[in-house]
Amino acid sequence: MDPDSVAKAFVEHYYRTFDGNRGALGGLYQDASMLTFEGAKIQGAAAIVAKLTSLPFQQCAHVISTVDCQPSGPAGGMLVFVSGSLQLAGENHALKFSQMFHLMPTPQGSFYVLNDIFRLNYA
Repeated sequence: MDPDSVAKAFVEHYYRTFDGNRGALGGLYQDASMLTFEGAKIQGAAAIVAKLTSLPFQQCAHVISTVDCQPSGPAGGMLVFVSGSLQLAGENHALKFSQMFHLMPTPQGSFYVLNDIFRLNYA
């Protein structure tokens, strides 16, 4: 499968799951995974899910503008960079965001998120 197709499928799955049931994102992370969310570093699947489910909004919708990817290293990893907007329920204006994922292959032939960096873009 080509990297662009993998990246597109991952991004669609990630944000559909985030917008519908953030708690279900735990399967995409492992104990070695790290999330940097607005500068705060969180390690491990359980802690990452706890952070994402504790965000101060219940409903949101991501609109993806761009997805860029590159192969990463001999182990078959992949860097995925996403930009887009985040519409929170009850808010008039969408928030711009950027997010980077470092995906690593699993023995079962899928990918997990080793690194995840999220930033809102204020301009």
